[in-house]
Amino acid sequence: MNKQEVILCQQLGSDLTGVIGRKNYDKVFILTDQHTHDLCMPVLNRANNLQQTTEITIGAEDVHKNLDTLASVWMALSTQGASRHSLLINLGGGMVTDLGGFAASTFKRGIDYINIPTTLLSMVDASVGGKTGINFNGLKNEVGVFSPAVSVLIETEFLRTLDAHNFFSGYAEMLKHGLISTDRHWSELLAFDTECIDYGRLKELVGQSVQVKEDIVEQDPHEHGIRKALNLGHTIGHAFESLALAEDRPVLHGYAVAWGLVCELYLSHLKCGFPKEKMQQSIHFIRQNYGAFHFECPHYDRLYELMKHDKKNMAGIINFTLLSDVGHICLNQTADKGVIFEVFDFYRECMGL
Repeated sequence: MNKQEVILCQQLGSDLTGVIGRKNYDKVFILTDQHTHDLCMPVLNRANNLQQTTEITIGAEDVHKNLDTLASVWMALSTQGASRHSLLINLGGGMVTDLGGFAASTFKRGIDYINIPTTLLSMVDASVGGKTGINFNGLKNEVGVFSPAVSVLIETEFLRTLDAHNFFSGYAEMLKHGLISTDRHWSELLAFDTECIDYGRLKELVGQSVQVKEDIVEQDPHEHGIRKALNLGHTIGHAFESLALAEDRPVLHGYAVAWGLVCELYLSHLKCGFPKEKMQQSIHFIRQNYGAFHFECPHYDRLYELMKHDKKNMAGIINFTLLSDVGHICLNQTADKGVIFEVFDFYRECMGL
């Protein structure tokens, strides 16, 4: 997999013009959802004169990250004359960049695409690293390919339009990056004033967070080893997310990851000796800012079954990424059903359920 170019924009218009101008594309398409069509497309038009482009708009939110929406994007590209020499620009959050990247990577066996993430979650996670995909059969990101964008253009000015829920959804992935990198970065993230946001400082933290992910992806693009570090909080987090979707009470991805971090930091403490004080500091931050995902003892077996579908598993054995300390990663860890249920008990107790 080729290394993905990530540009922390100083001027979105000139940066985008420079990337598009490297190749002689016959057509340029822009994928938006209903939200980014209204809120972000006008910003992109002001930044860059994109008159000779074709916009494709899909439904917003994760419920549309499915095969039907993917097929509709393929159909739009096909009926509006896209060729192997066309370009797709994905303007949106993680749903748009995941689905748009998958559509581009499979249409005519692959066309170029550019990601312009508009949410904090997509800037620090979804749009970077070359993972694309859709949800399928009630499971998160069940079908997809590794295929990097030509470029990822990160314009943090879009973050000024984010509501608090979407801000914290992205911030959970940043906290995860802090936990797998250094004490200093982790401490900076816990100390950042999320109530009165300094957007200049946030841009610096976003740049650091993206660098953590880039460094890991460069070492292991197809997730055979160290890239599994990026799954901290996700094994249980994805199970929470899938259960919420199945029960028609969907939650934002970053919230599910935050709640997954509570569980997997406790599991890290049990199995790898992760320091109790650092676990408590992290959990306190999550409890204060994310609330809790409500589930009862009868849900335990359902969550366990959902975890068995995680893509990191081998031969039906649930695989975790855990920590022995901040920045000290323990890959390919396992836990039996009894220990996992103990983790669920801990979560419900410490989150006040």
